[in-house]
Amino acid sequence: MIEVKVMDSHNFEKAMRIFKKACQKDGFMMELKERRFYSKPSEKKRFKGKSR
Repeated sequence: MIEVKVMDSHNFEKAMRIFKKACQKDGFMMELKERRFYSKPSEKKRFKGKSR
């Protein structure tokens, strides 16, 4: 679970930037994109082989 502590001096935009950076560092967004649609294991292998 990603948690962002917001100081009194931070505004909403800064808190969102910190949250997005934490999500990216954690790999949450990549996992969300990967799980959006199901792909068969054979498709994953094929895709992984093309990226090399």
